[in-house]
Amino acid sequence: MTTQHIIQHLEQFAPPAYQESYDNSRLICGDKNKTVRAALCTLDCTEEVVDEAIKKNCDLIIAHHPILFKGLKSLTGTNYVERTIIKAIKNDIAIYAIHTNLDHSWEGVNRMIGEKLGLNNLRILSPKSGVLNKLHTFVPTSHAAIVRNAIFEAGAGQIGAYSKCSFNVEGKGTFLAEENSEPFVGAKGQVHCEDEVKIEVVFPLHLKAPIISALKASHPYEEVAFDIVALENEHPQIGSGMIGELDEAMDETNFLKFASNVFNVPVVRHTNLLGKPIKRVAFCGGAGSFLLGNAKNEGADIFITGDFKYHEFFDAEEDILILDVGHFESEQFTPILLKQLIEEKFHIFAVLLSEVKTNPVHYFIS
Repeated sequence: MTTQHIIQHLEQFAPPAYQESYDNSRLICGDKNKTVRAALCTLDCTEEVVDEAIKKNCDLIIAHHPILFKGLKSLTGTNYVERTIIKAIKNDIAIYAIHTNLDHSWEGVNRMIGEKLGLNNLRILSPKSGVLNKLHTFVPTSHAAIVRNAIFEAGAGQIGAYSKCSFNVEGKGTFLAEENSEPFVGAKGQVHCEDEVKIEVVFPLHLKAPIISALKASHPYEEVAFDIVALENEHPQIGSGMIGELDEAMDETNFLKFASNVFNVPVVRHTNLLGKPIKRVAFCGGAGSFLLGNAKNEGADIFITGDFKYHEFFDAEEDILILDVGHFESEQFTPILLKQLIEEKFHIFAVLLSEVKTNPVHYFIS
C-alpha cells in the first residue's frame, strides 16, 4: 500500500477540485510512491504529532488542516511550521492534508457532526455552484444506448437521488469523410447523412477525465463530436455547512447542555436565549460565521460553529441562537472520520488516531 493509493481513495470522497482557492489540500511533503506501514490521523500536524508518528513507526500523517498555507522561502526552523516540515522530511514521513474539500463533501466533516448530534433530514446549508458541467455528444442511433451506459458508469447523469439521467434528441448528422479517414459509416469522398441522437448529461467537474475517456472508448466514430458546458447550478451534495432536525424539540438550556456534552467542552459562548424550543439545527465545522445568513434563511433555531467574532454575535438579531463551541471542538471528530474512510477500503496496514491534543486554546475555570 503506497501513499498515493491512500490519497486516491480519500479524494474519491473529497476531490481536490472542491477545496477553496486559499486552501492547500494536497501531499505537503513525502514520496507518494513509498509503501505505508502505518498512518496517523490528526486534526493538525505539529512537531508533537510528528514525534508521535516517529514513535509509532507511521510513514504517513493525514491531517485535516494543512501545515502549509503559504509558500516557504526558507527552511531554517525559525517557526513551528518549518520545524514540523523539517522533522517530517528528516524522518521520511509524508504529510497529507485534506481540508475544505472534506468540509464540502457530503460524506465529510459536517455529516459526522450531524450524526453526533442525532439529526435527521440532513442537507447542505450552502450548496456550492460552479462545480457541475454538462456534456453534449452526438451518437449514431444504433450505438446510443452503449455510449449512454458507458458515461453513466463513469459517473455522469447523477442528479440528487436520481441516477442515469439524460436528455436525448433525435436528428441528422452529416459529414464528408476525407481521403485519410476511416469512417465508421459512409464512404470516403461522399457526404453522408446519419440518424443520430444528441445525448445530454450533467456531471461533477472532478469526473471530467474518466467520463470523456469512457465516451471516446465507447463511441464508434473515429472523431467524436462533443461539447462541455460549465453550469452555474448548485450541487445539492457539495457545499458548506449542514442543517438537520432533532427527533423532538428541546428546551434551549437542555440543548446547550446536550451540545456541550457532544463536543466535550467545559464552556460555550452563545447569544441571548430566545425562549423558543430547538428543533431545526444548522451547523458548520471550523469557522462558519459566514453561514449565519444561510442558517437564518433556512429557518434554523440555532447555528453551531466556531470562531465567531464579538461583533458577529450581534448579527443574530434575536432571530436565531448562535452557539460557538470552538474551532477545534467542532472538528474534533474529523480524525475519526478519516480513519473510518481508510479502513473501509484497506485492511492491510494500521490506521491510528493521534493522541496529541493539538488545540492551541485552553480554558481556565475558576
